[in-house]
Amino acid sequence: MEFIFENIYVPTKHSFISRKLPLASNARIHSHKNFELNFITSGSGRRIVGDNISGFEKGDLVLLGPNLPHCWEVLDVEKGRDPFCIVTHFSEDIINSDFFKMPELEQVVDLLKQSNTGLRFKLEDDSYIRSILEKMTLLTGLEYYIQLLSIFNYLIQEEDRENLSNPNSNTPIFSKNLDKINKVYEYVFQNIQDGVKLEEAASVLNMAPSSFCRYFKKKTSLTFMEYVKSVRVGIAAKLLAETDKQITQICFESGYNNLANFNHYFKFIMGKTPSEYRKTFR
Repeated sequence: MEFIFENIYVPTKHSFISRKLPLASNARIHSHKNFELNFITSGSGRRIVGDNISGFEKGDLVLLGPNLPHCWEVLDVEKGRDPFCIVTHFSEDIINSDFFKMPELEQVVDLLKQSNTGLRFKLEDDSYIRSILEKMTLLTGLEYYIQLLSIFNYLIQEEDRENLSNPNSNTPIFSKNLDKINKVYEYVFQNIQDGVKLEEAASVLNMAPSSFCRYFKKKTSLTFMEYVKSVRVGIAAKLLAETDKQITQICFESGYNNLANFNHYFKFIMGKTPSEYRKTFR
């Protein structure tokens, strides 16, 4: 089994591993085949998960499914403290194991399946989860496994959670193509508001636009523009839910220059118009 930290694969004989890792101000978007539980112990900044862009701060707890693009970029630090997170990776095959087919673990399996969009848990008190995660960085074997089960038990009872990205932003990707696809994701997020251009995206992989379009569709099951639209709608959904900005303003801030097109694609992806979507949070 292999685990990835940023874009570096670390071979290990274990199916689970926890590490305390530094956060970076220049973190890169990446994805990997394992589940990941990410807990911020210090620092704040911008979080990218799938097509979602939002802020994070100390105590942020997110569960990610396999192959979901993500990045935590530090924008602010506590005085005298370096920004850190505790990252736990475990095999994507866990939900297919005989042990997890037990009726008692059905809720855990459902939780892991839901993480394909990224799940953020809104904790009023993170002391319990932090103490266990800190302990897990020092454990191995059965003791580690027991603590992991206690984490799962805690999370299935935590009802205050949110899905971070749209389901169609997590698409199947072959492991050998992760680096190339992640470069495209990074280009999109860096330019989503100023304007994403097909020619520029293709040049990131040194491809002609037509070849790039075929390559992207083959590796992600989405056309390049379908992915871009999904990211824009993800940004808009966050702004609609968390701000009082006018829908017209949100339309432009999410990269659209036509309100009619914005309304059309938002409803197509989210199943509701922007105004209907906003009402669900009021």
